[in-house]
Amino acid sequence: MACCGGCLCCQCCCNEGETRTPEELTILGETREDEDEILPRKDYESLDYDRCINEPFLEVLEGLDNKKARRYEAIKWILVFAIGVSTGLTGLFVDFFVRLFTQLKFSLVGQSVEECSENGCLALSLLELLALNMVFVFISSVLVLIEPVAAGSGIPEIKSYLNGVKIPGIVRLRTFICKVTGVLFAVAGGLFVGKEGPMIHSGAIVGAGLPQFQSITFKKIRFHFPYFRSDRDKRDFVSAGAAAGVAAAFGAPIGGTLFSLEEGSSFWNQALTWKVLFCSMSATFTLNFFRSGINFNKWGSFQLPGLLNFGEFKCVDGDKTCHLWTAVDLAFFVLMGVAGGLLGALFNCINKRLAKYRMRNVHPKARFIRLLESLLVCMVTTLVIFVASVTLGECRDLVSTNNNTSTQGSVNEEVNSTIRRFFCYNNTYNDMATLFFNPQEVAIHQLFHQNATFSPVTLLLFFVLYFFLSCWTYGVSVPSGLFVPSLLCGASLGRLVANVLKINFHMQIYSGTFALIGAAAFLGGVVRMTISLTVILIESTNEITYGLPIMITLMVAKWTGDFFNKGIYDIHIHLKGVPLLEWETEVEMDKLTASDIMEPNLTYVYPHTRIQSLVSILRTTVYHAFPVVTENRDNEKEFMKGNILIGNNIRFKKSSVLTRAGEQRRRCQSMKSYPSSELRNVCDEQTAVEPAEEGQDILQQMLERRHVPYPNLYPDQSPSEEWTLEERFRPLTFHGLILRSQLVNLLICGVCYAENQSSASQPRLSHSEMTEDYPRFPDIHDLDLALLNPRMIVDVTPYMNPCPYTVSPNTCVSQVFNLFRTMGLRHLPVVNAVGEIVGIITRHNLTHEFLVAKLRQHYITI
Repeated sequence: MACCGGCLCCQCCCNEGETRTPEELTILGETREDEDEILPRKDYESLDYDRCINEPFLEVLEGLDNKKARRYEAIKWILVFAIGVSTGLTGLFVDFFVRLFTQLKFSLVGQSVEECSENGCLALSLLELLALNMVFVFISSVLVLIEPVAAGSGIPEIKSYLNGVKIPGIVRLRTFICKVTGVLFAVAGGLFVGKEGPMIHSGAIVGAGLPQFQSITFKKIRFHFPYFRSDRDKRDFVSAGAAAGVAAAFGAPIGGTLFSLEEGSSFWNQALTWKVLFCSMSATFTLNFFRSGINFNKWGSFQLPGLLNFGEFKCVDGDKTCHLWTAVDLAFFVLMGVAGGLLGALFNCINKRLAKYRMRNVHPKARFIRLLESLLVCMVTTLVIFVASVTLGECRDLVSTNNNTSTQGSVNEEVNSTIRRFFCYNNTYNDMATLFFNPQEVAIHQLFHQNATFSPVTLLLFFVLYFFLSCWTYGVSVPSGLFVPSLLCGASLGRLVANVLKINFHMQIYSGTFALIGAAAFLGGVVRMTISLTVILIESTNEITYGLPIMITLMVAKWTGDFFNKGIYDIHIHLKGVPLLEWETEVEMDKLTASDIMEPNLTYVYPHTRIQSLVSILRTTVYHAFPVVTENRDNEKEFMKGNILIGNNIRFKKSSVLTRAGEQRRRCQSMKSYPSSELRNVCDEQTAVEPAEEGQDILQQMLERRHVPYPNLYPDQSPSEEWTLEERFRPLTFHGLILRSQLVNLLICGVCYAENQSSASQPRLSHSEMTEDYPRFPDIHDLDLALLNPRMIVDVTPYMNPCPYTVSPNTCVSQVFNLFRTMGLRHLPVVNAVGEIVGIITRHNLTHEFLVAKLRQHYITI
């Protein structure tokens, strides 16, 4: 990451990559106070995208024939269609009420301004506008206080989810209600936010919740539907819902599909592509059908494919000198891409500083402080809109609108019907008021299709005001999209360039094209999306000839902006501490291997484990998965001679003895609070041998003790006094992985057998019983331990995943990263050549910050 002295604010954001935090802070996921460097948090849970091929799952596969498989596939297609239709109806609901409230507000205030311009009561008009806006914003902000996850656009959270990270509450029904209702009030309240971004989040929530046929918020909504109860299926439906949200917002079904592919391609499968496209088409069809029928009373005409429509870019029939764009214009498009990248980097830098300020000074305080901030932003925005429209606008000739370049009379009438005449007479109108006192979509339409009706001064002032106010607004406690404000900023800038070229250089250019390219340049400089954004803009314009200039502009804007900082969504993901996995690792990271980045201190379970041990492990650790191992007690000592990997395993176990000893003591302390007296007795037995002095060698104490750190089941498995250090703490043979949720479920369902019985007498759970509580499995602390017999034994082998993906300790980091990311893994065990586990790799071990810290340690070691 390089810095350039030409942009001071961008320069300050670039410096964050020059110094890195020490390895200890990186591994712990803490923040260094002197630079406020935010590191990935370790409490974010990953998705279980990889299938658990245990015995209950295999029983389901055995009972699955071709007929049932076709029925399963048909149900999935029906649900995909339902998700698309529901997302389209959601967009229709938002659009209808936004139009209703906005028209009501502007009609009342516009009539008041026209009357008060003659009577001298403009202050009353300002108070009316301020009161309406603040009431709407107050409702929107209160909804966000009810569900804080509903704030913002939701795209950073959905991008994280598609990347494989669980964000708490991000796809809940309560979030959906607060998001949809809040965004329509935020837009109607005059804030510089868009409703298109939150539509993506809303579609993703529909995709996540509809196939489950149950609700955590409303517990009575629960149907017996045992299908699709896994993170794998849920994430696929979320991909379809997010794509449907894009399609409904922009009328771009292919762009929506590519959005899910670009943002969620870490573990994409080809079969999903067709379903996502079908879902996007369904959303576009539904929204187009109802909007066209409601607005034009022509049901089935399909004239409004999305919430945001750019209109048709066409020259006047018979005007052979008019061209949408020429090869000469490409040079200007490249320069506009550079300008868009620079301005986008500046926008992101300022917004990042504001977000950090909110994290330090607003969010830790009482919730009503966030509400006051939203009202403050609303008040300032309203004052700027009103004062700028009254004092800064110029009166432009109304006759120039007859030269509109669009061939459709409906477009002409729409453009002319949205002009504002504030303080202008004799067939003139106020150009600044026309931009500010209209919905943002209408203002974009004006900039795209009005011909030479905005003065350069007005466009420059409008851009500056909109730039800073939208930057300030994105991040307050209201649902807020960023697509439309960015498009409007860029369109005004592009229109300004067109005016300068036409007036000062007398060039024959099409102003609407430059407005479109300016919008693409600024939006690309802010969000840094490439493929999907290109297709979205092409579909929105319905003009394929714009493909090349839009693509070039977006590429240049992204390259320019990436020189200074990341996109706005990646910045907010980083600020939340989400352990997002990038596309690939840096080449330098291949100097590290799996043994360098893995976690060697393992908490494991045996295939047959007592309930007391399982409860102790679950209550005293926060791990979400545990290796299932056995201790190899055969005479393999001769085989171990000269084997470096085995020697490394012994070294890792030596270094982890202290951790295991401390962990065992914590477990014993926690067992004293158990209601079962037998558990307390077991704890007393195990803690009888405690160090007399704190400074005594814990390793030596461990070697002198008769029992191993974790309770074994059978007396013959206890260590012998004659065992050497290598024999006592030799590596463990790996058999599989079992999840925390699975262990808790086994305890709740009483899956265990007595010591004098065979494991065959243990009750068996079906796959539907194992997934019945998905996605909110019970917590171990909610378990009534008084009902458990601590001496009972649990056979975990039928329920563990016996064949997870594994890597060798000598595997280079790039291979580990590609396997982990492309297969959507949650845990990656590191197993040596003889099947012994030496460590485990999770998402946190593959984040950029963690790898950089390990690489620094590698250089220090060398």
